[in-house]
Amino acid sequence: MNRDSAVVYVVDDDAAVRDSLKVLLESVDLQCQTYASATEFLNNHDPDQHSCLVADVRMPGMSGIDLQDELNRQASTIPILFITGHGDVPMAVDAMKSGALDFIQKPFRDQDLLDRIHQALERDEQRRDDNRDVAEIRNRVARLTGRETEVMQRVVMGQANKVIALDLGVSQRTVEIHRARVMQKMGARSLAELVRMAGKLAD
Repeated sequence: MNRDSAVVYVVDDDAAVRDSLKVLLESVDLQCQTYASATEFLNNHDPDQHSCLVADVRMPGMSGIDLQDELNRQASTIPILFITGHGDVPMAVDAMKSGALDFIQKPFRDQDLLDRIHQALERDEQRRDDNRDVAEIRNRVARLTGRETEVMQRVVMGQANKVIALDLGVSQRTVEIHRARVMQKMGARSLAELVRMAGKLAD
């Protein structure tokens, strides 16, 4: 993972906490941007940035849970780690059910937090890689003709060339030609790879 491009967003109304976390993260060469409120974060962060979010559960105004709800409404996929006090654990568990990656209970060891942050950034990087793969597959599918698309759909369903020919009312040789063009345009070196590509589009 290219950690040089990753940013850890820290949202906490306590300035001392923000400063200490920034020092900790930068000590292990992680970029950190801090915000004093959820609203400030929403107004200033880059949603396209490779990142993760570390937020306090309890904050005046918009709480960490409210922030998560807003990010979910925006269809954000940023991994969220919540920092919680003992009394906030049930709240944090509910937050995880809504998609939060983890919660770290105070007081916590610096290394425990760093380990979870690294996991969060790795998950975000994997998601971004998957999204790039899907976008590329969609671009390749867009280059197929209508008939080639029909053949591809049937091929990945496991239909034999003879069956596809009967379904489409064409010769088996025509199906073989379309199938070869599909494999070439999709950049698939095997049927298994073509099925994997189709599966990514269906996820």
